[in-house]
Amino acid sequence: MGRKRKSGEGTVRLRKDGRWEGRVVVGYDDKGLPKTKNVLAKTKAECVEKLNVLKSSATPATAVKVRADMPFGEWMEFWYENHCKPIVRPNTQRGYEDFIRLYIRPKLGCVPLNKLTANDLQQFINWMRKDGRSEHRESRGEGLSSNTIRHCYGICRRALEKAVSEKLILQNPAKECKLPPAKPKELAILSREELQKLLIQARAEGYYEVFLLELTTGLRVGELMALQWEDLNLKTGELRIERQVCQIKGELLIQPPKTKASIRTVILPPPVVTALNEYKQTVFSQWMFPSPKKEDAPVAPSVVSHRLAKILKHAGCKKVRFHDLRHVFATNALEHGMDVKTLSTIIGHTSSATTLNIYAHVTSDMQRQAAVKIDQGIGKAEATESAPVAKSMPTMTDFQPTRKRRRRWGTGSLSQSKSGRWTGRCAITWPDGKLKTRSVHADTEEECERLLAIMIAEMRAEVAAKRERLSAEDKAS
Repeated sequence: MGRKRKSGEGTVRLRKDGRWEGRVVVGYDDKGLPKTKNVLAKTKAECVEKLNVLKSSATPATAVKVRADMPFGEWMEFWYENHCKPIVRPNTQRGYEDFIRLYIRPKLGCVPLNKLTANDLQQFINWMRKDGRSEHRESRGEGLSSNTIRHCYGICRRALEKAVSEKLILQNPAKECKLPPAKPKELAILSREELQKLLIQARAEGYYEVFLLELTTGLRVGELMALQWEDLNLKTGELRIERQVCQIKGELLIQPPKTKASIRTVILPPPVVTALNEYKQTVFSQWMFPSPKKEDAPVAPSVVSHRLAKILKHAGCKKVRFHDLRHVFATNALEHGMDVKTLSTIIGHTSSATTLNIYAHVTSDMQRQAAVKIDQGIGKAEATESAPVAKSMPTMTDFQPTRKRRRRWGTGSLSQSKSGRWTGRCAITWPDGKLKTRSVHADTEEECERLLAIMIAEMRAEVAAKRERLSAEDKAS
């Protein structure tokens, strides 16, 4: 028996006259009846190819019969494909697709659109709170988080609002539902000593510049990984943010930043510019933080996030997300007197209200300082020995890193055999696309490093000469 074609792929059959016919639904008329088109071919393979061309040219994104009594699951798919997917970012698309596939269609997919009630949606919300996770991730508990439920409900409400505007239903039943209260996740903050440990350990593992730049700018991880050397003016310290890296199903995509406000220029402190200038001498790529495995590609955001977890563990610090470092920067900036409007511009928020709501974490020190200022301003109290005063800056930690330094991209690799002899290897892609590897050997690590650097320089010179020769030959021809 042949493979059954999926819904929307069309049908392919062998006619009595020996020819193959392909037919696909391209829409529906006013009465809800399907409208089809067909193609003919001598072979099945040719018919399938013609059918695919026909589908791409004549079939809408989702060929469904839009009507008031259509299943809610079909309406959700139609709304997503035609009204939502074209205007949201890839990462958001994946989240919407998961909500529809895992929760909405299994529980509400068969209910007719015009029969869906507020009670149906409320039971759906209650199910998500109690058992929403049990069918998919048993090890992580049974109920979904309040924020996940609210996101899923929001998708349903928007889809139903569109159904109202299309006059498929009279009113939106989602408006009458009761939701669990939003529970904003409190972002963790690293102490001054933990920040020092983080940077010391990051230097030992080859990620010092990554976290130094993050802690002095508060960039999103995708924006940080998408930086190129042309974005940095080493003379003025100006850093231009105009792109971000997104990771979709293992593939890296370079896209514009999250919002228009995210396209911005920040000024780096002079010590950071000096550190980046020294770091640039060790990087042979247009990317500021190139991938150690893929040529001409940045480090993936997931890689640097996982590396942060390891560095924090090696340094003995509490676990935080990479995005929490953005929170650390914003909090420190506010504590040291930066106004909210300036901070909002630096971190790329559309409004200052967003900055205050998310990142203005008021520490106990800030509260105590505010209390003293109020007391002095209203009660005209004088500062006493018992009153909080500015503390002296703590000394640097004596923490020692626990891992060796990670090698930079383009500097090859070192290994030591059981006999104690060292081997250095480097792989470079030649202009013809072939990856060539060469090796050097030495009795000591220092000598092997020296020979490896010489070999890499020679290989790069050969590649440059070959590219120039090929370019000259192309111009001559």
